Amino acid sequence: MFKQPAMRVAATRAAATGGRSQRRHMSVRPPAPAANANQPPIPRKKVTLNTLHTLHASHTPITMVTAYDYPTAIACSSSPLTDITLVGDSLAQVCLGLPSTTQLTLDDMIHHARAVSRGSTHPFLIADMPFGSYHVSTERTLANAIRLVQEAHIEGVKLEGGAEIAPLVRKLVEIGIPVMGHVGLLPQRHTSLSGYKVQGRSLDSARRLMKDALALQEAGAFSMVVEAVPKELGKFMTEKLKIPTIGIGAGPWTSGQVLVIDDLLGTWSGHKAKFVRRFANVKEARDAGIHKYVEAVRNGSFPDPETESYTIDPREWERFLENG
Repeated sequence: MFKQPAMRVAATRAAATGGRSQRRHMSVRPPAPAANANQPPIPRKKVTLNTLHTLHASHTPITMVTAYDYPTAIACSSSPLTDITLVGDSLAQVCLGLPSTTQLTLDDMIHHARAVSRGSTHPFLIADMPFGSYHVSTERTLANAIRLVQEAHIEGVKLEGGAEIAPLVRKLVEIGIPVMGHVGLLPQRHTSLSGYKVQGRSLDSARRLMKDALALQEAGAFSMVVEAVPKELGKFMTEKLKIPTIGIGAGPWTSGQVLVIDDLLGTWSGHKAKFVRRFANVKEARDAGIHKYVEAVRNGSFPDPETESYTIDPREWERFLENG
């Protein structure tokens, strides 16, 4: 069977597409469609509230990691063992360079949560409601939570506080928005707490935290973050509550654990809390890679003229030089 020369085939294809090359020469190409055989499969079926209840009932530790954009969402989804991805308001510090979570706006959260939703696959997706977005009125709280669901495509919200926010939790649950509570150290209230201090170390403080957790459970919260409390109290709360507890600095006996992704990967240069473990040193590899790149540019070894550069047909180049 007669075969056209390769150049003639290419010319025919170019003509069929209006002279446009079908190959895209760009450094950041869109991912291949999901139907592409080269597309990696979703590592796990979608995690639902029922999945989380099943894990809790079987005493299987629940895993939660924070994400703030498309790349970190992909990172969280890379392991089939990730149960929950949290778009935490800690993005104020680790992504936006703000000194406190209290300066994060609802629009900031929606912008970042929307990016996370594009990269998330199987984990259950939750977003923090920023400071001020649920403190004015019930109506405003509901409207802001609905914005998060509709515009950012998240599946649940997390609220900091105790018995005083239980009515808000109840209203959100009534309209179908899953709520995760958050007791113990409340970063959004660090000023009133005189800093980021361990909570529940006194009799009155421990009793208040337990009362708050029970009130949120009664209001319909499906889970509870317990932050920076003595490990004994973390264990006691986990045993008394009927819903999962997700610890962060609450000891090893909670129903699950959460860490900020920048802490566990070693990319955060700020204070390292006692409960943080560095599971990788990405910062060192990142900084070394940047230095090698700029060094190669400076000494002229990048880009290589043969392997990292494009060329033109010599005859076309000669025509250009003659007619340029």
